[in-house]
Amino acid sequence: MIIKYFTIIVATLGLFSFSGAQTNDEVFTIYLVRHSEKETTTNDPPLTPCGIQRSKSLCSFLEDVKLEAIYSTDFVRTKSTALPTATSKGLEILEYNPDELQEFSRLLVERKQDALIVGHSNTTAVLAGLLIGEDLGEFALDIFDRIYQVVIYKNSGRLHILHSAFECK
Repeated sequence: MIIKYFTIIVATLGLFSFSGAQTNDEVFTIYLVRHSEKETTTNDPPLTPCGIQRSKSLCSFLEDVKLEAIYSTDFVRTKSTALPTATSKGLEILEYNPDELQEFSRLLVERKQDALIVGHSNTTAVLAGLLIGEDLGEFALDIFDRIYQVVIYKNSGRLHILHSAFECK
């Protein structure tokens, strides 16, 4: 129990440790999340009511976070997860190809933008790993509460894995 709270505190401290340096174009932060809960009825399903709530909760979590770009794969569930945040930030949702994560990770580092990336259980951690130079694999299909925060400074990344406290009502 203490370790869990300690991890959250350390991750939170890391979240704010670069906040004053965000004006420096050498430091930028990328948030990566898996899409929210989806229906299981079609190949490109919409979000469940709980998934819609989680997406709004993500928007609230990112309310005071500066974002310059929001990226999503071309699926209803990922775009719907990104939509509340994009709307609140006045940003367009840009598409990326989940089959080209190497190229996309290089593009993100080149652009040096504070960004939100919405992906899938088989791409989110993998992309976070590419951004920090580590091999991170897929995660289980029932995990929706992870927020991967990658802070990049002078082309070197530091990863913080945050867990949302969201509970579906």
